[in-house]
Amino acid sequence: MAHRLLVCRIWTLSVKDLRCLPASTSSFSTSLRSSTTPLSLLSPKRTLPRSLPHTSRREVSFNVQDHEDFTQRVINSELPVLIDFHAQWCGPCKILGPRLEKAVAKQKGKVAMAKVDIDEHTDLAIEYGVSAVPTVIAMRGGDVIDQFVGIKDDEALDSFVSKLVGQ
Repeated sequence: MAHRLLVCRIWTLSVKDLRCLPASTSSFSTSLRSSTTPLSLLSPKRTLPRSLPHTSRREVSFNVQDHEDFTQRVINSELPVLIDFHAQWCGPCKILGPRLEKAVAKQKGKVAMAKVDIDEHTDLAIEYGVSAVPTVIAMRGGDVIDQFVGIKDDEALDSFVSKLVGQ
């Protein structure tokens, strides 16, 4: 697929574009200009769109940027929110994060997940009493509903998330 896109891109280049290519490809542009076939015959009648269309999808999780972002997206959220307090150096955090995202994704937009790096947002970690990572806190309407510290298996994570949605 990538090869086909590259070939189509080369076919849609104009002579002006070819003159701007690096020196290593100048022999290619010279051979195109000196060939008996005009460049207009090489160009396809239809060109590809400049950007590929993408579907807008709601993100399952997001990284908290600062205290204001936390207030806006977590405290003031209409949805229940799971807050994953983690650290880059934490091995168990790297295991729990994707599994927690998977459990949240199963709820199909009924719950959001905020990821807070405790090294970047120490103030939030202190405010919520995080003394070990990973710590997961469930919030609804700005109130802490439940929390746990450490790793849980997939079944326990699903139960934790569904309990938050069901309340």
